[in-house]
Amino acid sequence: MLDSHTQLSLVLGGSRSGKSRYAEELVRAQPAPWVYLATAQAFDAEMAARIAEHRARRDEGWRTVEAPLALPEAIRDAPAAAPVLADCLTLWLSNLMLGGHDVAAAVDDLETALAARDATTVLVSNEVGLSIVPDNPLGRAFSDAQGRLNQRIARQAARVVFMVAGLPMVMKDET
Repeated sequence: MLDSHTQLSLVLGGSRSGKSRYAEELVRAQPAPWVYLATAQAFDAEMAARIAEHRARRDEGWRTVEAPLALPEAIRDAPAAAPVLADCLTLWLSNLMLGGHDVAAAVDDLETALAARDATTVLVSNEVGLSIVPDNPLGRAFSDAQGRLNQRIARQAARVVFMVAGLPMVMKDET
């Protein structure tokens, strides 16, 4: 387990819980420019609309980097003093799993990249364990992997916030 990093926050929640908007507010509390690491890929019109909604909220202070697979590299490549928002770990993990990538190695690499950052870094992730157990092996493997990933990042983060109905519930605050 890595020591808690005072500049690292994890924002968890369900779909449409307000986690992305809240994470953006945390980053915008720091001086611009801000770096937005986007992990989503628009494979259909509905996802393209979701991505467009997120983009519309960001003004010229944001620099967007597409990182559907190379999230650790994008974190390392971000300017050292720039606040970073990675949205979201859930899509990143899904991209890795569906692409047949080594998830364990990628998560280790992510933790290493996060530990090396000294500036504000906010990660968004879905809490997927509050629902029914998926009815297929891939769904169960994803749910298990997402739960493990969230636990690892929560241990490393100084601040963990759980979003419910747009309301932040602080689960951990070591800042």
